[in-house]
Amino acid sequence: MFLQMSEKKLRMPSPEEALPGRDEPIRTAAHHFVSGRPLKGPYPEGTEQVLFGMGCFWGAERLFWQVEGVWVTAVGYAGGLTPNPTYRETTTGLTGHAEVVLVVYDPQAVSFSTLLKLFWEGHDPTQGMRQGNDVGTTYRSAIYATTDAQLAEARASRDAYAEALRAAGADPVTTEIGPAPDFYFAEAEHQQYLAKNPGGYCGLKGTGVTCPVAGGAAA
Repeated sequence: MFLQMSEKKLRMPSPEEALPGRDEPIRTAAHHFVSGRPLKGPYPEGTEQVLFGMGCFWGAERLFWQVEGVWVTAVGYAGGLTPNPTYRETTTGLTGHAEVVLVVYDPQAVSFSTLLKLFWEGHDPTQGMRQGNDVGTTYRSAIYATTDAQLAEARASRDAYAEALRAAGADPVTTEIGPAPDFYFAEAEHQQYLAKNPGGYCGLKGTGVTCPVAGGAAA
């Protein structure tokens, strides 16, 4: 039974296997625990959004909320089949969602390439349906873009980092990159988890290979 469940968590569920979910969004926090800004907006004019999947979303969110130019962050679920899933449902592997971080940022204050560099160097994008000891589709590496420019830059950065990893003897990149699907906010207790629980679990661990993506503020 354990092996069967493990195998299910390592592949995307079919529509027939996916959990049904619900019509209404699950309850979440109203404001960011660190900045106090509204989690669901409205977001300032001129800001852009992107979703990053880097394994467990607790540590990944902290990585981005500390960046100057990032207006707000939130954790949630994206890339699956089940509408409005709960955390417990996603951990079964039967929703198809990845744990992701919504990053709302001012491109005049921080470039997308800076965020991409943090993404690539902040985790191991070669592990497929896992991240370290966290195993399952929930923990896959992903970039879900909200603009064509983001999508093109994300793919170019993947190719550049894949070459750097290859030169270092690492495995191929398995990161999923595509247009942003529906994003479902996670429960309140998961939002800014490591600010509320400073000694909590953080599974982030990079490869040690530098990403050849130019950083810095946008022009």
